[in-house]
Amino acid sequence: MPQFIKDLMGSIFGGIIGKKSESVLGIDIGSSSIKIVQLSRKNGHAVLDTYGELSLGPYAGKSIGEATSLSVEKITTAIGDMLKEKEVNITTKACGMAIPFSSSLMAVIDLPLASQKQLETMIPLEARKYIPVPISEVALDWYIIPKDKNPEQNLDPDMKPLQEKIEVLIVALHNDTISHYKDIVSKNLLEASFFEIEIFSTMRSILDQELTPVLLIDMGATSTKLYIVEKGILRSSHSVNRGSQSITDELSKSLGISITDAEYMKREKGLEGEVNGVAVKDIIALTLTYIFSESNRVILAYQKKYNKNVSKVVLVGGGSALKGVVNVAKNNFQTEVVAGDPFAKVIAPAFLEKILHDTGPEFAVAMGVALRRLQEFD
Repeated sequence: MPQFIKDLMGSIFGGIIGKKSESVLGIDIGSSSIKIVQLSRKNGHAVLDTYGELSLGPYAGKSIGEATSLSVEKITTAIGDMLKEKEVNITTKACGMAIPFSSSLMAVIDLPLASQKQLETMIPLEARKYIPVPISEVALDWYIIPKDKNPEQNLDPDMKPLQEKIEVLIVALHNDTISHYKDIVSKNLLEASFFEIEIFSTMRSILDQELTPVLLIDMGATSTKLYIVEKGILRSSHSVNRGSQSITDELSKSLGISITDAEYMKREKGLEGEVNGVAVKDIIALTLTYIFSESNRVILAYQKKYNKNVSKVVLVGGGSALKGVVNVAKNNFQTEVVAGDPFAKVIAPAFLEKILHDTGPEFAVAMGVALRRLQEFD
């Protein structure tokens, strides 16, 4: 059984120790672009060597920034092109690779308290209720979520005690997905030691050891992923069928401009300025309001189930790099809202500080993968 979530706490929050100087890559293949981060370790610290992004739209005959659904062959070609790009200057083949949330299935299930041996039989049987394909066609893994040290007690003496339950995070990947990623790696002569679902990469690069629940909003091109993480453990995951591509489409439709021009306007203006008397923010707000409304539903459901407040909202992904999006988010949540800053976990040239801060949310996944690969040299 592949251990996608084995030693989850240690893997996510493990430090960069030792004095070796190997370089490693973190690769994130999204629907609209590929992001790569190269790190090395010097004097016990993770150091940024280089990073880059390659739009996939042109490989599908589309505009830069447009979402695509490319074949394995075209993705292989795109990664090969990026590895050869002189401006990025990648110098290593050692890597890890993230797998999109959409290619996986994750769920938190409740089971009766049982022995480890019993659970090994129970969990695959229970997982069938959540997995729409035969178990034989997926790689299945699970993680028993630790109980709270001070759970709420029912003090009513007339109530019968409830059967003790445990929560289990189950994770499944289709075997074909794993095969496709292995093909991409082998055809580019990469040395990938692991594949992991993108949320675990994001958690590693963005979160510290927060003790209270945090909502991660990952705004991708075609969808937005919502994750609630508590004490380093993924407790809830949802997907919203809106993303930064939705914003581009709305701008194109409302302003009567091409997708290419709409994408450029989105990146340059964000929620600022107006075009022909129309405020850009009013158009973009249509998508953002929907995403944040769904996010609040997830927060409320979690609070109702566990009687715990979400203490912070963290924005990551390409959509969260839009100018002004954090301020809009702050008006939609009754808690702290920040943009994720994965580059804060590595040493980088001072003159790149502002650029890295602004683009950081887009590279959360690639950075998290690179950090894990670097830990493997310990």
